[in-house]
Amino acid sequence: MSRLVTFRIAADPPPRLDRAIARDVPEAAHLSRSRLAKLIEAGAVTVNGAPARPKAKAAEGDHVEIAVPEAEAADIRAEAIPLHIVHEDDDLVVVDKPAGMVVHPAPGSPSGTLVNALMHRFGAGLSDVGGVARPGIVHRIDKDTSGLLVVARTDRAHHGLAAQFEAHSAERLYRAVCFGVPDPADPRLRGLHGVTWNGPWLRIATGLDRHPVDRQRQAVRREGGRRAVTHARVAEALEGAALLECRLETGRTHQIRVHMAHAGHGLVGDPVYGGRRRLGGARGEAAAAFPRQALHAATLGFRHPGTGEAMRFESPIPADMAALLDALR
Repeated sequence: MSRLVTFRIAADPPPRLDRAIARDVPEAAHLSRSRLAKLIEAGAVTVNGAPARPKAKAAEGDHVEIAVPEAEAADIRAEAIPLHIVHEDDDLVVVDKPAGMVVHPAPGSPSGTLVNALMHRFGAGLSDVGGVARPGIVHRIDKDTSGLLVVARTDRAHHGLAAQFEAHSAERLYRAVCFGVPDPADPRLRGLHGVTWNGPWLRIATGLDRHPVDRQRQAVRREGGRRAVTHARVAEALEGAALLECRLETGRTHQIRVHMAHAGHGLVGDPVYGGRRRLGGARGEAAAAFPRQALHAATLGFRHPGTGEAMRFESPIPADMAALLDALR
């Protein structure tokens, strides 16, 4: 089953058809640019009766039809898993996710996820935009990253939040513990691809794409890939390590982990990108024993998609990272 959305391209359209469709699709359809791209790719969009081609030229008056599949009933088991909810209203929920919890079911993680817990707490009261496996999920953080996520309860809220993440207007600040202390005076960083300094902030701007050999990893690309920008500054310099504040300008898979490794400052505990750096003595033992990447989504800010109110939430550094910092001090 599907619902049909129809409209015509308005005057002075962008040259590319996909951009014209994204501009002129009725707001009431609640279709984000990324969702439209997937529908075009799936052949669910026609223009003047023919399948839409994203890069085709758009013309005023073109008749567009979009067959939007109705959401299927989610076959996800509700599980009574405790949730730390820091905010809840009729449109959205902000959750402080513990390390070790996967966000949504996937091969190898069919249960015990944030979505399983949300289904138990809210049942059908979650948005359908993410599909049957990801009800309510607007954005994700890695399994072994702790911290804040916003979950949509309505489709309208989902699209409003997704638009803010797509426009990079949502605030996302992470705290991380890395090996070494990033320093503007470090000659190794000068001339490194994509790395610049803006006062105390290290800016890393590169393309990111799947690793050419290990498809479970991401890798920095000199050309191509998805644009990724991370800003990091030293919040506390330790001996052989540092506590960082990392601000995301974009939100790509593993972005902070890959970018800090690219800069030679992989995260403590990161089994994939952390590298082989070692510290001496008790500090080294604490770093080697830390069981996950030392990364925490500490601040999340956005405008409420229903009221327009500016909302900002903070999560303190979790106990395991606090203990790691004490050991490194």
